[in-house]
Amino acid sequence: MNEQDTKKRRADRPEKKGGRTKRDGTLKAPKKLKLLFTVVDRKKAELYADLIAQYSVNLQIILPGEGTAKTETLRLLGLDDTARAVIVSVIRDDLAQAIFEMLEEKFETVRGGKGIAWSTPLTSAVGVAIYQFLSDYREGREDPAKTTERGKSK
Repeated sequence: MNEQDTKKRRADRPEKKGGRTKRDGTLKAPKKLKLLFTVVDRKKAELYADLIAQYSVNLQIILPGEGTAKTETLRLLGLDDTARAVIVSVIRDDLAQAIFEMLEEKFETVRGGKGIAWSTPLTSAVGVAIYQFLSDYREGREDPAKTTERGKSK
């Protein structure tokens, strides 16, 4: 194979720009990402971080927080102690609903595990490698959106 053949083959291949390529050569849109904020009792932060990590989360930061809401609001939310942790996680948009459902269930069933969670779209990430790391994209691996908590198939 000569240099011209190599250049022609490269020109015929679709260019990848942050997304995966379909068999027909068109680009698939990459999975959208969100920032998930979860505020919980500081003693339960590791538990919730581990639970969230089961959903293909590669980046989480646990920040110490101190409650500033009115006492009556805290009591309504079941957050009497003011020592908080804010867990900031990068999650895939297609897994957000499953994560919120899991968190809602845990907020109701874990003793002393009340909390609040919300997400906001992550609108830019620089570079394909960073995006692939944040979205936990690994070629040839089963899509975690098709499995539920702890690997059970839907």
